[in-house]
Amino acid sequence: MSTATSHLPAFYDPTTNDKLWIERVDVVTAAASRRPSTPAKDDQLRICAFGVDCQVSFCTPGASLFVPGAVDDTTRTLDFLYRHFDRVSGLVFSLDTHTAFQVFHPAWWRDADGHHPAPMTTISHDDVVTGRWIARGDVNDALDYTKQLEADGRYVLTIWPFHGLVGGLSHALVPSLMEYALLHGLARDVPARFEQKGTHPLSENYSVLSPEVKSVNGTVVGAFNDALFEHLLSFDRIYVFGQASSHCVAATLRDLQQRLLERDPSALKKIYILEDCMSPVPAPPLSPLPPGLDFPRHAAEALAAFRDAGMNVVRSTDPI
Repeated sequence: MSTATSHLPAFYDPTTNDKLWIERVDVVTAAASRRPSTPAKDDQLRICAFGVDCQVSFCTPGASLFVPGAVDDTTRTLDFLYRHFDRVSGLVFSLDTHTAFQVFHPAWWRDADGHHPAPMTTISHDDVVTGRWIARGDVNDALDYTKQLEADGRYVLTIWPFHGLVGGLSHALVPSLMEYALLHGLARDVPARFEQKGTHPLSENYSVLSPEVKSVNGTVVGAFNDALFEHLLSFDRIYVFGQASSHCVAATLRDLQQRLLERDPSALKKIYILEDCMSPVPAPPLSPLPPGLDFPRHAAEALAAFRDAGMNVVRSTDPI
């Protein structure tokens, strides 16, 4: 193995990050037994690697919500993680977790002729009021949900292709990252933490930390994840990567920013955003393009805002 790749284990092939396979537990376990590592609990500088939705749905070509650029992002992420294997004290991975029947999937809606909306259709509160789109279930829930979402002003209800389906391959962590998590956990005696999000039918969980709407007609559909927040803040540094920079990564970082501004603004400097380990959802081919759907612009503006707020925007090749 060349010096440039000497930090990579023999079982890992960077050219296969676009492929699917069952995690090779026996191979990884054997590699862990041969790898000299100290327990993560002994680290003086505690570093968390926080992967947002690094799942097949978003990172593997052919998946319904594949983000162009995600394969290269995975390769850069793993190079960073293996290079700093003995400095990463903990791993956290979020998992977008859905069924077919959720408010942002086509099956939730139909028009007067019984047709479901196509992916990337936007549904406004007025669309529900006028009956242009009819929701599965209680119409009052649909009215309240879309009203609250528009009042918040961050997102319009967008119909996404079916994705992150629990029990399916699209829900799984990318295999090469899963094998890293196994190796790291076994060698450094610290299990990776997996956080599922978006399980309630009436919730959009772009952020790992909280849904876009927390209650519908008085029924709680989600809440801020205080346990995860406290876990993240127990580290000295949090390196953030994943998909997509325009949506789930940006929303998660906004939640972190807002809570830290309320609690301890000085802790914003703990956040390190690996800008070359994430990509935006492409803008849909619409002309004129509605500003709300210019996802690459949203991602760039969000990164600039996070930097201005005191977070660190870095690259995977920068030294720790």
